Amino acid sequence: MSSLLSRKQAPDSKGRIQKITPESAGWKYVGFEVFMLKSGESLEQKTGVREVCLVLVSGKANIKTRHESWDNLGERLSVFDSKSIAEGKPPYAVYVPNNDEFVVEALTDLELAVCSAPGLGNFPARLIKPEDMTYETRGHGTNTRHVCNILPETADADNLLVVEVITPNGNWSSYPPHKHEADNLPRESALEETYYHRLNPPQGFAFQRVYTDDLSLDETMTVHDHDVVMVPRGYHPVGAPHGYDLYYLNVMAGPKRIWKFHNDPKHEWIVENLSLIHI
Repeated sequence: MSSLLSRKQAPDSKGRIQKITPESAGWKYVGFEVFMLKSGESLEQKTGVREVCLVLVSGKANIKTRHESWDNLGERLSVFDSKSIAEGKPPYAVYVPNNDEFVVEALTDLELAVCSAPGLGNFPARLIKPEDMTYETRGHGTNTRHVCNILPETADADNLLVVEVITPNGNWSSYPPHKHEADNLPRESALEETYYHRLNPPQGFAFQRVYTDDLSLDETMTVHDHDVVMVPRGYHPVGAPHGYDLYYLNVMAGPKRIWKFHNDPKHEWIVENLSLIHI
């Protein structure tokens, strides 16, 4: 199995099914965990030197930090909760700075993503409501996907960028292939990235390729429900087969909190000829 692919694990004593750390991934910035909590269960963590974005992927919860608390958060019970895939319900999220702590109490079965990166303590804990997020449909034809920017670079954070995407079945995403591996602004920024995948129906699968210009890295992975793909560098397109809608949650971080990607020159013609201006 590819070292870039993390399969879903059986829940540990805390309900954790995924755990990606800078040490396990072999990089410097991004951390990512997923917890599946039953109604009435709680998760408590200190943030230490890292800032955290808690994303209620599905379910409802109470969340408190050292100085703040919010009750009855969450509206969707599934990432595929809506009648139309283009009108998906957005999540609730909470930003927690470094040197803080949080307690999450599940009010229903809860799928919780804990996204993290090195923190600098510049911003206080806050609730990120659906109306605080931005939404867009990118692409054209079988390159169409629906994007919710949970913690974009226009929102306050030290290093974290968080976004979720729903790709209708039969479509491609993160396509044409793009990369963000070189600290070469304004042309390109360097960002590590994780993809947390969900599929509907859940027995489905999708494909993700991660490759570099010289093909020294060139891996194509079959991803299943709850799998994580790590992208340390290179281009990283995703394909959703016919019959299976695909959701993924992206976490990015790097030396500068700017998302500036560079398309694969071999496939740039798709943008130029078909006017697909959003990647």
